[in-house]
Amino acid sequence: MDAASPILDRVAALHPKRIDLALDRLERLLTRLDHPEKRLPPTIHVAGTNGKGSVVAMLRAMSEAAGLQTHTYISPHLVRFNERIRLAGAGGSALVDDTRLADALQRAEIANDGAEITFFEITTAAAFLLFSETPADLLVLETGLGGRLDATNVVERPLASVITTIGFDHMGFLGQTLGEIAAEKAGIIKRGVPVISAPQKNEAAAVIERHAAKRRAPLHMGGSDWNVAPEQGRLVFQDNDGLMDLPPPRLEGRHQYINAGVAIATMRATRLVTDPVAIEAGIVGAQWPGRMQRITKGRLLDYAPRESEIWLDGGHNADAGEVIATAMADLEERVSRPLFLIAGMLATKDPAAFFRAFGGLARHVFTVSVPGSTATIEPGALADVAESADLSAEPVASVKTALRLLSENWRFEPPPRILICGSLYLVGDVLAQNGTPPD
Repeated sequence: MDAASPILDRVAALHPKRIDLALDRLERLLTRLDHPEKRLPPTIHVAGTNGKGSVVAMLRAMSEAAGLQTHTYISPHLVRFNERIRLAGAGGSALVDDTRLADALQRAEIANDGAEITFFEITTAAAFLLFSETPADLLVLETGLGGRLDATNVVERPLASVITTIGFDHMGFLGQTLGEIAAEKAGIIKRGVPVISAPQKNEAAAVIERHAAKRRAPLHMGGSDWNVAPEQGRLVFQDNDGLMDLPPPRLEGRHQYINAGVAIATMRATRLVTDPVAIEAGIVGAQWPGRMQRITKGRLLDYAPRESEIWLDGGHNADAGEVIATAMADLEERVSRPLFLIAGMLATKDPAAFFRAFGGLARHVFTVSVPGSTATIEPGALADVAESADLSAEPVASVKTALRLLSENWRFEPPPRILICGSLYLVGDVLAQNGTPPD
């Protein structure tokens, strides 16, 4: 058992609600810890619905290629909690080790003294302790949920506020309209601090523009102040400072061109990284497990048909479904293979909207439960939803069962393309079973 596991279990029980957006509980704890949030390295704060993790990964890769020692903070983790906290070091950043994580969590737990606080709030406080006590040139800080009342929003003056693509997700907490959701995300905008936004739908863009103007924050809006596009197998980025002709992102999917554009625009707006060599190294070097990740080694390959492709993506909302389906269609155009989905989703999501994106593309869907979650949609009910979206579907006991069924019955050429999708928690369980956790 990891050294931090018992403490993580204890702090998870300090508040009855998994999500309860507010700042007062964390501000009280940070005061008791002598305000580590005021001693952080220069910080880039990242919010949005889709693409946050990819942008964080590219920002880290670019900054490290430029010689900057960089911390990152993300959520959720896939296999181990340590994935959330990456600490800078002389040889490059690395996931926090169990001993340092346990020490920071214990100090936060003692300072909290049993008061109500959510799991994300107290673990964010522990992360701030680690970031404030470990020398670094930069912290790339991802919000957990929303922005305005997210625990990370106690950072008073970041270097930049970054907003990735906004879509419909977590409507029970963030609002029922795109404008309401955008207002929550735009809550990270600070007075006078540059704002870099992905291209947005009109309703979301208008909200971001209003918030930036109100706070006199210079706005760098994708699609108007900067543009990015694939051209002849390259990535072409242009803003007021000129044009960059770069290789395509290492991360799979055409949506990654937008995410790369956000990262490039952020580095150019802040002047943190201007060297084209470092920016190129970041684009081609960034890795982001669980998002259009191809499994090329590990135990799961033994269960699948020989020479089949296995892909993972934890995207789980309607916009993510469209992005993933587009990426699968692009793969189909390059190398044709029959596509099968193995999908598990939580009851807080909209599975019908997710599945509709795969109409005419997926040959069959195997539905599974999300291991360890009480909020999972039962496989039978999820199969019914997939069928209502005009997909052939059947419930099965597990990912391994689905792979075995395909393997036992596959007698065709070419071998199939298999996408395991619908939940980051499912993807994390798959990586753990496969023996290939993120590092």
